[in-house]
Amino acid sequence: MIARGARGFTLIELMIVMAVIAILVGIALPRFKGMKDEANVAKSNGELRALKTSLESYYIHQSPHAYPATTTTVCATNLLTAKPRLIEVELYDPFGATSTTEYNYKRSASGKYYVVFSAGPDEAYDITGISDAGVLTGADDDDPYSTNGSGF
Repeated sequence: MIARGARGFTLIELMIVMAVIAILVGIALPRFKGMKDEANVAKSNGELRALKTSLESYYIHQSPHAYPATTTTVCATNLLTAKPRLIEVELYDPFGATSTTEYNYKRSASGKYYVVFSAGPDEAYDITGISDAGVLTGADDDDPYSTNGSGF
């Protein structure tokens, strides 16, 4: 039995509650994207260190010593097929255009320096290569990278 004087929520009260929830969701969503980007940067930094180690091992096991030629699939074409095996699985850029986009790799014209890099949170490749002096070319933006050169 319902007691006299009991009433439900008014339409105004429901609209205010919905507005407060919408504001809280609006505040929380951008923070989740930022946390996801931070996690992907940490992941790519770890994988770039592994790729750098693999590239150095590749160099040591070549006769004469050489880094792989510039290619967009350095993992698939060189590191996975090298003897001894340098990495177990292809590593994909978490910021790549697709889920199967490999990290980008460039070698200097002399073959002495290389850079392996990710697109970064803006999902655009700002690094364009590496000079024969070991200096990266392009923009020093948000691309995580690993190099045997001097950087920017």
